[in-house]
Amino acid sequence: MGIRARQLAIAKAVMAGDAATAEELAGLIGVSVMTIYRDVSILEDCGVLRRNRGRIVAVVNGLHAVDAIFRVEQGSEEKRIIARAGASLVAPGSSVLLDDSSAGVWLFRSLDRVDTLTIVTNSLLIANRAISMKASGLVIIGGEYRPWAHSSMGSITMEALKRIATDYCFLSAPGIVAMSCVHPYEEVAEVKRAMLRAGSESVLLADHAKFSRRGIFRFADVGEFDHVIVDSGTPESIVSELRMRSPDVIVAGDEPVVAEGWSRSGALG
Repeated sequence: MGIRARQLAIAKAVMAGDAATAEELAGLIGVSVMTIYRDVSILEDCGVLRRNRGRIVAVVNGLHAVDAIFRVEQGSEEKRIIARAGASLVAPGSSVLLDDSSAGVWLFRSLDRVDTLTIVTNSLLIANRAISMKASGLVIIGGEYRPWAHSSMGSITMEALKRIATDYCFLSAPGIVAMSCVHPYEEVAEVKRAMLRAGSESVLLADHAKFSRRGIFRFADVGEFDHVIVDSGTPESIVSELRMRSPDVIVAGDEPVVAEGWSRSGALG
């Protein structure tokens, strides 16, 4: 097992049980206690784990695999405002690729005023809602089901994304470090990277909390997105840096929202 794979295995083991001792992890991973402590130190620097009274625990506000249903309701007001701004970029009759992020769920909810859309997603939360709302078009990307994410991932998902090209792609990231979007799990980062390539026009949805969180696997720089949407709680210093890197930065809540169903240029996409 390589160093990175071992550290990921440690992080997953702790997150699965909320806490563990170094001795327990050493037995599970098959390495020495000293090796566990070295890896945990690195994972502490990444903001994923921490040591507390002789036990290793997942950081409460870190990037562990919190159930997707729970994540949808975290920071819901900021996500709603950002989603509404994102929906204003979408033209009627478009195809929209959504990842399995909680922000993606909110974005889908905000698309109800845009006519005749085709939704493409690996999220079962979004797919089920689209089915219940009798969406005009729905493409569900298959793959291996991940219960914590309520979505599909893995090699089948990656192969499917190679054959997909949509008008828009909306992504979010659990954390943004040095203006790079990161995720704690490599397979999720790979799916998000493939989705970014599949969208003709790409949009990053990021509330202010994302900029104080860290992760292990990078999947994109903010400058790779055509639009970056943040909420008004984002520090001005971060907004200024974003504007130096991205062609279009929208601070949702600070400016009027463009009429739903139209791009910011005023032309249909």
